Amino acid sequence: MEEDRTVPRVIATPAALEAIVQLVAKRGPIMFFQSGGCCDGSLPMCFEDGEFVIGDHDVLLGAVGDCPFYIDGRQYDVWKHTQLIVDVGEGAPEGFSLPAGDDQHFSIRSRVFGSDELAALGD
Repeated sequence: MEEDRTVPRVIATPAALEAIVQLVAKRGPIMFFQSGGCCDGSLPMCFEDGEFVIGDHDVLLGAVGDCPFYIDGRQYDVWKHTQLIVDVGEGAPEGFSLPAGDDQHFSIRSRVFGSDELAALGD
């Protein structure tokens, strides 16, 4: 059996996955978008699926909890050497993002890929 060498560009913590399950049960399918905007650029925006229009330059980075996660193309160019980690933080979400729970918001952490991972990704 051949080993799966795919390296996910976006993953989620157990807390984020639980929040996604609860949010989907309450609201239906959701999606995430990581923008490069000036305000809270490190916070992913969470929307009901289809509520946010994806542009031609946006990149589908992967999925978390079976929910698509997109990133602005310019941000992708800057962050493509990192793995994004969706997590949950305390406090209400900013802007139009759906909450991750009562007084909680989705947040992003990141880690730089190792050279073996970058080679597997083709970067």
